[in-house]
Amino acid sequence: MKTVGELGEDPLVAQLCEGLALAKNVVVGPGDDCAVVREGRSLILLKTDAVVEGVHFLPKAPAKKVGWKAVARVLSDFAAMGGRPGEFLVTLALPKETPLRWVRSLYEGMSACLAEHGGVIVGGETTSLPAGAPIMISVAARGAVTARQLVTRDGGRPGDAIFVTGFLGGSIKGKHLSFTPRLEEAAWLTENFRVRAMMDLSDGLAKDLPRLAKLSGCGFEIEREAIPRTRGCSVGAALADGEDYELLFTISDRSAKKLESEWAASFPTLTRIGTLTENEGDNLSGGWDHFSRPS
Repeated sequence: MKTVGELGEDPLVAQLCEGLALAKNVVVGPGDDCAVVREGRSLILLKTDAVVEGVHFLPKAPAKKVGWKAVARVLSDFAAMGGRPGEFLVTLALPKETPLRWVRSLYEGMSACLAEHGGVIVGGETTSLPAGAPIMISVAARGAVTARQLVTRDGGRPGDAIFVTGFLGGSIKGKHLSFTPRLEEAAWLTENFRVRAMMDLSDGLAKDLPRLAKLSGCGFEIEREAIPRTRGCSVGAALADGEDYELLFTISDRSAKKLESEWAASFPTLTRIGTLTENEGDNLSGGWDHFSRPS
């Protein structure tokens, strides 16, 4: 019998989503950073995410930083769609021996992140786990986006310039617990430019760029030495480490120089790393896969 480990994450998700019924009000279904549904004249973003002890954070990680990360991951997905956050629901799955002070500190971290970037916790659920089981925090949220600012992963075109924000690689040294979701940058970007395709970098550029290109029906060519790297990181680490939570997006080549000029006046690092192509182009391997990682 085949296992999920043998199948891998992307094929597993594809099988689970195959044949799912979509209602008429669903604008964007499975396969993007968020689902998008229409409510009257409004577009609503829907997202759920989970962090698990031993997978997304180590047992000794400060609970406040774990809380920050748990909601910041969802905020990053809202940014990737050009949206803004709204209401959050939090489910905690905890062994009974979990210290109360750890849980309180966890919520302090979540509240601090939402106070800075937007959104509010309106409810959730708690459930117990067997003794010694890893803690899990699941976050579900809804946000909103205007039709003008909505960006999906599948709108890229051959010839588009490929950009990334920030620096990539080395997240395990602490960045994955304290990153800034790029909501402000995404709002400015989608207000001032026609962004063709966008996503956040959670599984590594080597995993996420091929996803975006494939959904856009394109190939890609990148300049590896142009990839902005965290100090001390190799190109390989910048490609494969994951959990950068920066924005990866494409824009027409004609608009690229104007974007670079205007971005520099408002925000820090933005780097053009390549171009979408009509044909297959470059090939990247590596990045994070939940079900094919070494055990």
